[in-house]
This record gives sequence, C-alpha cells and structure tokens, in this order.
Amino acid sequence: MAQYLPLLVMFVLAGLFAGVSFLASGLLAPRRTTLAKEAPYECGIVPDREPPERFPVRFYLVAMIFVIFDIEIIFLYPWAVIFRQLGAFGLWEMVVFAAAVFISFIYLIGNGALDWGPVKRISSTLDRGAFAAGRTTDTTVRRVGTTGRGEAA
Repeated sequence: MAQYLPLLVMFVLAGLFAGVSFLASGLLAPRRTTLAKEAPYECGIVPDREPPERFPVRFYLVAMIFVIFDIEIIFLYPWAVIFRQLGAFGLWEMVVFAAAVFISFIYLIGNGALDWGPVKRISSTLDRGAFAAGRTTDTTVRRVGTTGRGEAA
C-alpha cells in the first residue's frame, strides 16, 4: 500500500489545485460585463451575421475520430515498451485491438464521416432537369486528355 501513497498524494494535490483555482476565479474575477465580452469569439474575426445553419454533425464525428485514434496511440506506447515481456499473447491482443480500430475507421470512411465537400443533393438537381432519364455511367465518364489530340500511336 505504501507504494501507492505518492499517487494518492498527487491525486489529492490535483483535486485541491482544481478546487482552489475555481474558487479563486469565482471570488477574484471582475463582474463587469460588456457587449464585447458576451459576444462570441471566432479566431479574432468579428461576426457580422448569424451563421446560416448549425455546425454539421461531421464536425463532431471528426472530433470523436481524433479522440479514438489518440487513445489508440496512448494504448500503443505502453504496449510497445513491454512487448517482449507479453510474448505471443500481447501480440495477438494488439492485433485484435488494431483490427477493431481499423474496422471502425473503415466504417466511418464508408459512411462519409470524413467527406468535407458540399452535400450532394441529387433530388434538387433532378428537379432542375440536369440529369436525363436514360443517362448511364457510359455516357458520364469523361476521358481526360483524349479530346483534340487525335489517336495515340
């Protein structure tokens, strides 16, 4: 139990520091609010209008993906330090862990979590008549570099 005493002391000190910091900021902070202080701050740019829509869910998905892969790296480092002591069990354990993370990454890519382009709205382009009913992939494939050059030898 004595070997965990420094860890316990560190947690107690961290908790005390956090508590004292919150208490001090609540007691010592000035309470004069102005319009500038209450306005949202976006990288130094003063907003001149409200955003047309809310943040897309993709923004939060990318943040969660970052956290997932950050946690994977955190787990990978201690494993690499004691890799030789773990033997084959440790190797297969990490293979299963990496496969689970990789499969979830492929799933996210397949669902378009990392597509940052504009949302494709096929129904609105169909309403405008941009697509003919008989159009197929053979007629939509663009052959780049073959127009105006003649036949390649």
